[in-house]
Amino acid sequence: MITLRPLRALRPAPAVAEKLVSLPYDVLDSDEAREKSRGNPYSFFHISKPEIDLNPSVDPHSSEVYAKGRENFDRFIREKTLIQEKKPCFYVYRLILNGHIQTGLLACVSIGDYEAGRVKKHEHTRVDKEDDRLRHILTLNAQTGPVFLMYRHRDEIQSLIEAQTSSQPLYDIVKEYGIRHILYRIEDAETIGKLAGLFRELDALYIADGHHRSAAGLRAGLERRKSNPKHTGEEEYNFLLAVIFPHTQLRILDYNRAVKDLAGRSPEDFLRAAGERFDVIPHTAAPGTERAFHPPGPTQFGMYLDGSWYRLSAKPGFFNAADPIDSLDVSILQNNLLSPVLGIGDPRTDKRIHFIGGIRGLQELERLVDDGRYRAAFSMHPTVIDQLLAVADADRVMPPKSTWFEPKLGSGLIVHWLED
Repeated sequence: MITLRPLRALRPAPAVAEKLVSLPYDVLDSDEAREKSRGNPYSFFHISKPEIDLNPSVDPHSSEVYAKGRENFDRFIREKTLIQEKKPCFYVYRLILNGHIQTGLLACVSIGDYEAGRVKKHEHTRVDKEDDRLRHILTLNAQTGPVFLMYRHRDEIQSLIEAQTSSQPLYDIVKEYGIRHILYRIEDAETIGKLAGLFRELDALYIADGHHRSAAGLRAGLERRKSNPKHTGEEEYNFLLAVIFPHTQLRILDYNRAVKDLAGRSPEDFLRAAGERFDVIPHTAAPGTERAFHPPGPTQFGMYLDGSWYRLSAKPGFFNAADPIDSLDVSILQNNLLSPVLGIGDPRTDKRIHFIGGIRGLQELERLVDDGRYRAAFSMHPTVIDQLLAVADADRVMPPKSTWFEPKLGSGLIVHWLED
C-alpha cells in the first residue's frame, strides 16, 4: 500500500519561472553551476548549490554554504520569487524532449513506505552524499528537489493523470537541452482522493533517480521525530517530495565512463590486457558519420584512447548472462577491465573514474581525453527498464552509475516546505 498526499507547495512566481528552474543539483559541478547562474539572481542554483555565491575556495560542504542556502531561500520567499499555494494540491508534470513525452504525478510519498521497502531501490548510496542532502534539508527546512519514481504502468492511473492535462498549465517552459517542462495543478479534492486511492492499491514504487535525496529525506524525518515530543505522523517531515511516472514512458540513456590513467601501463600494454576478455577492434567511422562508436547492443563497448576509437565485445565465459547483476554491461566492464586491469575496485569512491551522462554526447568523452584530464573513456549501451525492475524486485542493487534517466526533472519547479 502506497501512501500519497498533496502538499502546499512553494513554486516560482510565473514571471520568473523560466529563469528560476534549474538542472538538478547533482548533474553538474560547482563551477558549471556558477557559470550557468552568472547574471541570473533568480537561478535556483542559489538555493540548491549555494556555494556559487561564495568564494570558490570555500568547501562546498562547509556550514557557511548551507547557511547561505537558507539565506537565499528565505530571500526568495520574502521577495515572492517563490510563492506558496493556498491549499494542498497534486500536480501533473509533463516532460518533452525530442518527441519523447512522459507524464507523471507530483505528490508527497510517505517516508514509511521508503522505510518499509515499498519504495524500492536499485543502487547503494554514499554516506557523504546522504550527509550533504541531509544538512541541506535540515538547514532549509525544505526538500528542494523531487525524487524521480516510477510505478508499473496501470491504465486506470495513467488515464486519470493524463486527463488533468486538458486544463491550462501553471508553467510551460523550455530549459537546457531543449527539455520542455509543463506543470498542471490538481486542486479538486475528489480527483486527489481518487488518485491517492489508486496508488494505495500498488505494492511498490521504484526509485529511478534520487537515491541520496530519498535516504536523506528519511533520515531528516527520523531526526525530526526524535526532537518532536508531539509527533503525530502527519507532519510534513514524514513525507518525501516525488514525481511518479509509469515505467513504460521512461527512457534510460547511456552512462559513460572516463579514467584518469592506465595504472602505469602503456597504451599498447593496456590494449593487450583488454584483449584477454574482450575482442578489441579499431573502429573506423563511415564517411560523413560521427567518428565515435555507439554500442549497438549489450556486451559491446566503445573505447576512446589516444585519439582513436575501438570496439570492445565481451568474450563469452567471463560473465553470467543469467544473473541480473553480472549480466549488466556496467558490471561486465567493471569486473573484466576497470577492476582487474586498471585497479578501480570501488567506483563509488575511487577518484580515478568519472561518469558522464549520455545527454552530453560522446563528443564529451573525446573532449575529456583530448584535453588531457582523462586517459581513456568508454561508451556504454544503456541499461533497460526491465533490468532495473528485475534487480529492484530481487532486493539487489546495481553497480554505481548504471542508469542515466533523461529528461531530467527541473529543480525549483516545486519545493516541499516542511513548515507545519
